[in-house]
Formats: sequence, structure tokens, C-alpha cells
Amino acid sequence: MSSSAAAADDPPDLICHLDSIHGMVDALTSIRWKRHQDAVMELSEHGIVVIVEESGCLQAKVYLKRELFLVYEYAAEGHPRFGMSLDLFVDGLNIFSALGPATVNLHHCDALYIYMLRTVDFPNGSLYAAIRTRIPDTISWDYNFEPTGIVPISFTVKSVVLKEAIEDLEWPGSSIQIVLQPDPPCVTFKGDGHGEFLLSSPQIDFPYYASTALLIAFQCSCQVAYWYKYKFLSATTSNIPACVLKANRGSKLTIGRGGMLKILHLVSVGRPGAPHPYGDNVGEPRRFAYIEFDVKAKEEQEDAPINDS
Repeated sequence: MSSSAAAADDPPDLICHLDSIHGMVDALTSIRWKRHQDAVMELSEHGIVVIVEESGCLQAKVYLKRELFLVYEYAAEGHPRFGMSLDLFVDGLNIFSALGPATVNLHHCDALYIYMLRTVDFPNGSLYAAIRTRIPDTISWDYNFEPTGIVPISFTVKSVVLKEAIEDLEWPGSSIQIVLQPDPPCVTFKGDGHGEFLLSSPQIDFPYYASTALLIAFQCSCQVAYWYKYKFLSATTSNIPACVLKANRGSKLTIGRGGMLKILHLVSVGRPGAPHPYGDNVGEPRRFAYIEFDVKAKEEQEDAPINDS
């Protein structure tokens, strides 16, 4: 008790106020693909980054820019980085979200690595929660994403379509091949052959000119084909918030050198109709959290030549 009180009296590294708790929960849930998941949180004058990693093959980041917050007071030296339980953090926010709209004060003290959450305008009083942070066991490796050339290889597809395509190719322990060809422009998701599909692997094609409503954008100057483990690809879409699917928003996929796959989703974290200092011309805040996944490709397979030219 005394240590917590002492932490509360120390000058904070960061004080920030968030008016949309549900939006924050949606953003963080997007990278919560398993139970008992730990995360690394990094603070800076530009905002907050939450990082999770799996088996050295998958890394996910939630970017919360300072413009997303009603108040963002940063006083730390450098960029503090610490570990925490993502489960406890999301569950704590969920408790506040279930009680109705309220502004949450996120308060981090560097001295004892205590992360505190407190409602500041709840009508019937205030709630308080403390989550003990820790030094990360390992510092998350920053994935080195390099473009394949001057023109990046990328395509944008409806998030709901991407999610359904990956789910349709589900098979325990399997892999999915992503193929892009420039002429005619097309994206293909191809599954492993198993059982009845041993000789004829299932695949889903997205011809660019035939389905621009699904495949929103396409940029590719040479054919590329890479394999990715299903469990890692599935993690990138399994917890996409319902609001993203309902809004029919798009997800951008970019393939870098060596087959590194970068997937970007946008999750709204603004409370509809609420005034905000960073609102647009009509007073409606356009605030999105950036959800970024980096997935390593599998080792080259005989039937899947890799082209980095």
C-alpha cells in the first residue's frame, strides 16, 4: 500500500486522457490472439506503441498517436519501454467501458513501474486500478522491412474479405501461399493440399479488374509468391473489431524483401459526436489507431519460387 502511494506521489512520465475506452479496447484486442499474452509498451512525445511478438515470426504493433487523446502530457526523458500483461490491461479497460461513457486518465510513474487507470468524470464517483509493469524479458526485435524495389509490391482488400479468405483456407498446421501477378493483375491465396485436396490445393483468386469492389488497390510489377504459416496469418485478422468489418474498411498488405509481409488495419478510437481538440471542420474527430502486423515468410519451397527483383 505504501509503495503504491509513493508511486502516485512521484512525477509521472505520462498523463493522458482518453474519451473512447471502447475504441482503445478494440485496437488492443486486434493484437490479442491468445490468452496470457504479454506486451511491451513504449512511450514517447509522439504517442504510445504497444508491441506483441510470437515465435520470432510474427510481430504486431498498435500505434496510438498523441492526437487520439484529449490530454497528452509527456515528461519522461527518452522513450521508456516496459513489459506488461496485455490481458490485464485490456480487461481493466473493459471494466471501465462496461460502465458507460467516461474519460479515463492513464497515469504512468517511472519510479516503481506502476501503470494506473482512473475514471475522472464518472457520474457516481471514480474507479481506480493499478497494473504492475516490469522490465521485459526480451526487447522486441524491430522487424527490418525493406521494399522489394522502387515501387512497393502491395494491394488493398476489404478487411472482411481478407478475414474470410484466410478462414476459408484453414487447416491445422497448414500454410497459405500469397501470389501476386502483374498481367493480368491478380492476387491469389492458395492453401496446402490435404486429404481430398492433396492433388488440387484450394485457392481463392481476386482479379483486380473483375472485382475492384473487393480488391481496392493493386501495385505489382513482377510476379511474387511466398508461403506463410496459417496460424500467423490467422492472427492478423482473427480479432479485427466488428466496427471495422461493418464500416467495410480496407486492409493494406505490402510484401517486402525476403517475403516479409506487412498488414495494416485502421481502427476508429473516437467517440461519435464527442468534441475533440483534433476534430475536423465539422467537429467530428477523425481518429484512428494504426494496427500493424509483420509476418515472416516460410523458407523457400520448391513449388513457390521467390522473386525479389
